[in-house]
Amino acid sequence: MKPERVLLFIVCVMAVLGALCIVLPGQLSIGGKEVRWPTLAEVFEKKHPDISIQPSDTIPETPEEPEEPEQPDTVVVEKPKPVVIPKVEVNDSIDSRYFLRAFYEALPQASERVVRVVHYGDSQIEEDRMSQQIREQLQSRFGGQGVGLMPLAQTIPTVTMKQELYMNGRRVNPNAGPRRYMVYGIRDMQRRDSHYGVMGQMAVMADSLVRGSEAVQAVCVPQSEKVHYSRWRVFADSTIHYDFSGDTAYLWGRGAVYGLSQESANGVIVDNIPMRGCMGLVFTKIDAMQLSTFYREENVKLIIMQFGGNAIPSNEKPTTISAIVYGLRDQIRYIKRCAPNASILFIGPSDMIRMTDGEWETYPLVPYMDRLLKKITMEEGVAYFSLFQWMGGSGSMIRWRELGLAGEDGVHFHRSGARKAGNAVAEWMLEGMENGQWKIEN
Repeated sequence: MKPERVLLFIVCVMAVLGALCIVLPGQLSIGGKEVRWPTLAEVFEKKHPDISIQPSDTIPETPEEPEEPEQPDTVVVEKPKPVVIPKVEVNDSIDSRYFLRAFYEALPQASERVVRVVHYGDSQIEEDRMSQQIREQLQSRFGGQGVGLMPLAQTIPTVTMKQELYMNGRRVNPNAGPRRYMVYGIRDMQRRDSHYGVMGQMAVMADSLVRGSEAVQAVCVPQSEKVHYSRWRVFADSTIHYDFSGDTAYLWGRGAVYGLSQESANGVIVDNIPMRGCMGLVFTKIDAMQLSTFYREENVKLIIMQFGGNAIPSNEKPTTISAIVYGLRDQIRYIKRCAPNASILFIGPSDMIRMTDGEWETYPLVPYMDRLLKKITMEEGVAYFSLFQWMGGSGSMIRWRELGLAGEDGVHFHRSGARKAGNAVAEWMLEGMENGQWKIEN
């Protein structure tokens, strides 16, 4: 409808109502009910009531009825009661590096043979973060070359290695390469026989679902001048054949490939094995014979486990966190059975923060998990490094974000933060030695 017609309609309605107010009284009785409307005089009359009180005026003594309380427009929700966090008693006077004795005693022999370190962790160690600094410090002091283990199809690039994958001479996306299985992956990527290998993941060549996977080239180029290696190695079924030329590994045949390795024949080799989204409760799903054989034959003397952080954001009950921690204890015991001659170091979660009422704060259960992990690891004869305490405790992640060392999520380190943390772990370990000898006493 046009604006002028709308205006004309409104004027006509007002004229009719005004005429009714003039002709009819302001009150009528219709069907026994009284109907009232304002007269024209009442509409246009401006009343200014006198609210001042003169001395001769009196205030009525009739008490006024109490007004009904106004109902709030919004529902007020009571804040949940704060979670009661149990106190964890830990003997902080004990230096847990005492439990690294097997590793310390093996290091002086690194000039003659490989001393291997396997670093498992969640997404905090992806891209070879933290592991890289541990590797560099150990290799600079005790020798060794190469980045160690890597999967046949490196789906997550690292800062130390660039990998390209080819099948039958054609470059492919790693996710489209030989079919992969992971112990920490989705159900469709898991195996029934538990044969995942030491990395917890493997790839099958000549899989009937992946055409062209019977011949694979993995081009693996170190990304730093500091990274050198003197030999290639392939961990695979005996049905897999392989050869090497420069930075390229050629593989052909039908079977499982559990990993490639660029390394040296002596010194320290540090393997970076990230498991994104994993809480660390998966090692008991890996075939014990495979783990035991690798740990023994490759002279693994230190196994680093870095888990726990993934449990924090999704859990708010101490009982849930304690169940996860004691589940990790079962994993530690399993690895100890598979590697009885190796030391184990557990790195706890970093500080983690969340937004509450417009303010950043540490997740309440981070300190609890940190203390409980320290308690159970020491009971199991395992060294413990508290990232949480080293960072500065509760709220320290706020400062790390401000300094550009951690991400906006308040959970993950940036590469600069990871380098800082990795160097701190390496320095803490090396402080346990003096003149190449183990010095920590219990």
